[in-house]
Amino acid sequence: MSTWKRQLIISIITCVLLACIILSLTLVAFPLQNWGELWTTKVLDLPYVVFIMLLSVSTGAFIGGGQAWLTRRKLHYIEHQLEEIVKGQSLVYENEENKELSSIEERMKKIEEKFSSQAEMAQRLASERAQEREKSLQEVVIQERNRLARELHDSVSQQLFAASMLMSAINENRKLEEEAELKHQLSMVENMIHQSQLEMRALLLHLRPVALKGKTLSEGSEELLAELTQKVPMEVDWTVEPLSLDKGIEDQLFRILQEAVSNTLRHAKADSLHVMLIERDHHIILRVVDDGIGFNVEESKTSSYGLQNMRERTIEVGGVFKVISLEGQGTRLEVKVPILSKGGKTS
Repeated sequence: MSTWKRQLIISIITCVLLACIILSLTLVAFPLQNWGELWTTKVLDLPYVVFIMLLSVSTGAFIGGGQAWLTRRKLHYIEHQLEEIVKGQSLVYENEENKELSSIEERMKKIEEKFSSQAEMAQRLASERAQEREKSLQEVVIQERNRLARELHDSVSQQLFAASMLMSAINENRKLEEEAELKHQLSMVENMIHQSQLEMRALLLHLRPVALKGKTLSEGSEELLAELTQKVPMEVDWTVEPLSLDKGIEDQLFRILQEAVSNTLRHAKADSLHVMLIERDHHIILRVVDDGIGFNVEESKTSSYGLQNMRERTIEVGGVFKVISLEGQGTRLEVKVPILSKGGKTS
């Protein structure tokens, strides 16, 4: 049972009990000769007992309803404020005169300040790590190339090998006379090669420099997407605003964009891709949307290394990561990172 319903019932019961006590004391002080007078004596055309009970129930409902409404309003306000904290939004406090809520709001402010401080610290650490990574760029590039070589061997090379074997079987099958079957086999080869090319292009995205090398996030993102339009048979459009961010945030957001585009090319089978990188309400918003086959988000949360990697990178800069995908209706990925000042508040 909810709190406001409990308050309403308790108020009604309390008023009824209080009315019974008052009625009992009245009868003790002024004893009746005939108990039937309680029913024959009327007030507002109602028997005295019935009038007293209705009056007590109405009073209890009125008082309890008012208290329940106030309680429900306070709880709704607290719930709304906590939800804003979870979303990373700046809170607006409107109950400074209410002593009961003022103490709760003070604790909310401390929680908000703590989260902002942690997000600022995470961004600062990300910036420091980005600078350290940039100093050891050559070593990182070698590691990335080795990783890419393993992935090429495990995915693209196997598909190309299978395509080669199938083509060999077609060429050696001299007795194949049915044209439909031949077309089917050739179509399979074509699809396999096409998928291999897409995976190759997606994996080659990882050969790009780990750091932006003097470019801003906006410049690097536009260059990446412009290059993508020349290499893949997909409609790619973007909305990228000029941004001035810390090195660590730019590095992580660029890596997230690379990972998202790579996943789209390798798995989505999409015809179009839209990327948005903007600043709104003291937050950086990176959104990647495709019209591909989609997937089950709940099943992929634990099994997808790409999603887990992007989520960890978002948390590292104090942001919020969200994925919405429906099978057959595409995928929408959004990263929202607060822009923090040195004091731990959103600027």
